[in-house]
Amino acid sequence: MTRELITANVLTGFLGAGKTTLLNRLLSGPDLADTAVIINEFGDIGLDHLLVQSVDGDIVLLKSGCVCCTVRGDLKDAVLALFERRARGDIPPFRRLVIETTGLADPAPIIATLAADMMLKYHFAIGNVVTVIDVPNGLHNLETFEEAARQVALADRIVLTKTDLATAEACHALRIAVEAINPAAVVTSGDDSGTVAALLTQDIHDLASRPAEARRWVASARHGDHYHGGADRNRHGEIRAVSLTMDRPIAWARFSLWLSLLVHRHGTRILRLKGILDVEGAASPVVVHGVQHLIHPPFHLDAWPCETASLLVLITDGDLGDLQRSFAAFMGTQAEVRTAIPASL
Repeated sequence: MTRELITANVLTGFLGAGKTTLLNRLLSGPDLADTAVIINEFGDIGLDHLLVQSVDGDIVLLKSGCVCCTVRGDLKDAVLALFERRARGDIPPFRRLVIETTGLADPAPIIATLAADMMLKYHFAIGNVVTVIDVPNGLHNLETFEEAARQVALADRIVLTKTDLATAEACHALRIAVEAINPAAVVTSGDDSGTVAALLTQDIHDLASRPAEARRWVASARHGDHYHGGADRNRHGEIRAVSLTMDRPIAWARFSLWLSLLVHRHGTRILRLKGILDVEGAASPVVVHGVQHLIHPPFHLDAWPCETASLLVLITDGDLGDLQRSFAAFMGTQAEVRTAIPASL
């Protein structure tokens, strides 16, 4: 019998971005009635109007049917303890888990924990990584705090909040900035109820099960090649998107060796990696993706969503050196590299 995995979504965003407001909206809807939520402290999140009764010191039930609990220590222990309570029948069954990070958290260790830990992998599958960023303070936070930029870089979905407190020009400027950092993410407005409702119900972190999503981000990455920006950098000058393209088939053995060496040397600085490859001897394109040291198993698309040419997009924390030269050396041919540094940062 096939084991049904519980989808674990990550909700992140800088201090004051509006995660609480978004989470309240999501939990109050019927689509997330069978959801468990892990937060840091109840005092940090305004769920009072959703509370209905206490199960024990760390867990409450919400009117919507959701389960909400706190975590004060290790995330793995909290997740497994919640699952054990579910298995014993102490709390209602849930099919989805939302992990809300603190405003200063880097989502990468959470993603790595969920994807690499054998006990968690047996029960949970990673869903969307959703990042909330507010328009009035978003550009400033991206310029000032590395955590804010990393949260955007690691997102599958980016939600612009507090749009009613800013001008249309400010909303557009922030959208351009986050698309420059992460050209493959879907950017939406928090007041778009139809899109917001699907944030935690359309799980796309496993691209192998969502070929349409893979086609979408490939198209977005190709469109995003025009985000070259200028010579100016932000205070950290680190977060950037680099794309490598090649218009001829590549040898899988050479590519996998190059990628292995790159990850071994720069793993923690590779925030996201996504690629579609024209591999020698393969009848269809091969998709690769990963976060830091974690590279997911490659998979095939049925057909090319664009012209037949390899494209590899890396969102990196800092300059990883001459990627064009190393990539071309391993592939045995010349590669084209484009580096995008957001001009707005």
